[in-house]
Amino acid sequence: MVYAIVRAGGRQEKVSVGDLVTLDRVDAEAGSTIELPAVMLVDGEKVTTSADELSNVKVTAEVQEHLRGKKIVIHKFKNKTGYHKRQGHRSELSRVKIASIA
Repeated sequence: MVYAIVRAGGRQEKVSVGDLVTLDRVDAEAGSTIELPAVMLVDGEKVTTSADELSNVKVTAEVQEHLRGKKIVIHKFKNKTGYHKRQGHRSELSRVKIASIA
Protein backbone atom coordinates (compact mmCIF):
# COMPACT_ATOMS: atom_id res chain seq x y z
CA MET A 1 0.00 0.00 0.00
CA VAL A 2 1.31 3.42 -0.97
CA TYR A 3 0.56 6.41 1.23
CA ALA A 4 2.17 9.72 2.08
CA ILE A 5 2.21 12.13 4.98
CA VAL A 6 1.70 15.64 3.58
CA ARG A 7 1.86 19.10 5.12
CA ALA A 8 -1.40 20.95 4.68
CA GLY A 9 -2.74 23.94 6.56
CA GLY A 10 -0.29 23.81 9.47
CA ARG A 11 -1.04 20.13 10.10
CA GLN A 12 0.10 16.83 8.67
CA GLU A 13 -2.34 14.46 7.00
CA LYS A 14 -1.97 10.80 5.99
CA VAL A 15 -3.24 10.43 2.41
CA SER A 16 -3.42 7.78 -0.28
CA VAL A 17 -4.78 7.91 -3.83
CA GLY A 18 -8.55 8.45 -3.94
CA ASP A 19 -8.90 9.82 -0.39
CA LEU A 20 -11.15 12.80 0.32
CA VAL A 21 -9.43 15.10 2.81
CA THR A 22 -10.78 18.26 4.45
CA LEU A 23 -8.09 20.95 4.81
CA ASP A 24 -7.94 24.59 5.82
CA ARG A 25 -9.05 26.81 2.92
CA VAL A 26 -6.64 26.60 -0.03
CA ASP A 27 -6.28 29.45 -2.49
CA ALA A 28 -7.52 27.61 -5.60
CA GLU A 29 -10.76 27.37 -7.56
CA ALA A 30 -13.00 24.32 -7.24
CA GLY A 31 -12.01 21.83 -9.94
CA SER A 32 -8.38 22.92 -10.11
CA THR A 33 -5.39 20.86 -8.97
CA ILE A 34 -2.90 21.68 -6.23
CA GLU A 35 0.35 20.12 -5.10
CA LEU A 36 0.95 19.21 -1.45
CA PRO A 37 4.48 18.93 -0.02
CA ALA A 38 5.33 15.42 1.20
CA VAL A 39 6.94 14.87 4.61
CA MET A 40 7.12 11.07 4.39
CA LEU A 41 6.37 8.44 1.75
CA VAL A 42 5.61 4.76 2.44
CA ASP A 43 5.74 2.43 -0.57
CA GLY A 44 5.19 -1.11 0.68
CA GLU A 45 8.24 -1.90 2.83
CA LYS A 46 10.22 1.19 1.74
CA VAL A 47 9.89 4.33 3.92
CA THR A 48 11.30 7.61 2.54
CA THR A 49 11.97 10.57 4.83
CA SER A 50 15.05 12.11 3.20
CA ALA A 51 14.50 15.69 2.05
CA ASP A 52 16.50 15.07 -1.15
CA GLU A 53 14.33 12.12 -2.18
CA LEU A 54 11.09 13.81 -1.09
CA SER A 55 11.80 16.80 -3.35
CA ASN A 56 11.08 14.46 -6.30
CA VAL A 57 7.78 13.20 -4.81
CA LYS A 58 4.67 14.95 -6.12
CA VAL A 59 1.33 14.59 -4.33
CA THR A 60 -1.39 16.16 -6.48
CA ALA A 61 -4.94 16.80 -5.32
CA GLU A 62 -8.06 18.12 -7.00
CA VAL A 63 -10.12 20.73 -5.13
CA GLN A 64 -13.69 19.39 -4.89
CA GLU A 65 -15.43 22.20 -3.00
CA HIS A 66 -15.06 25.03 -0.52
CA LEU A 67 -17.13 24.85 2.63
CA ARG A 68 -17.41 26.15 6.16
CA GLY A 69 -16.93 24.12 9.30
CA LYS A 70 -19.27 23.55 12.18
CA LYS A 71 -20.06 26.62 14.27
CA ILE A 72 -18.35 26.79 17.63
CA VAL A 73 -19.63 29.03 20.40
CA ILE A 74 -17.21 30.92 22.64
CA HIS A 75 -18.82 32.06 25.87
CA LYS A 76 -16.87 34.10 28.43
CA PHE A 77 -18.38 34.59 31.86
CA LYS A 78 -17.21 36.21 35.08
CA ASN A 79 -19.06 35.34 38.23
CA LYS A 80 -20.80 38.03 40.35
CA THR A 81 -20.03 40.91 37.97
CA GLY A 82 -22.72 40.48 35.34
CA TYR A 83 -20.11 40.12 32.60
CA HIS A 84 -20.67 37.62 29.84
CA LYS A 85 -19.71 37.69 26.19
CA ARG A 86 -20.80 35.35 23.41
CA GLN A 87 -18.96 34.91 20.17
CA GLY A 88 -19.21 32.40 17.30
CA HIS A 89 -16.71 31.12 14.77
CA ARG A 90 -16.80 28.95 11.63
CA SER A 91 -13.61 27.76 9.94
CA GLU A 92 -13.12 28.17 6.19
CA LEU A 93 -12.38 24.71 4.76
CA SER A 94 -11.68 23.00 1.43
CA ARG A 95 -12.36 19.39 0.51
CA VAL A 96 -9.76 17.86 -1.83
CA LYS A 97 -9.44 14.47 -3.49
CA ILE A 98 -5.95 12.98 -3.79
CA ALA A 99 -5.33 12.29 -7.48
CA SER A 100 -1.81 10.84 -7.52
CA ILE A 101 1.33 10.17 -5.52
CA ALA A 102 4.37 10.02 -7.77
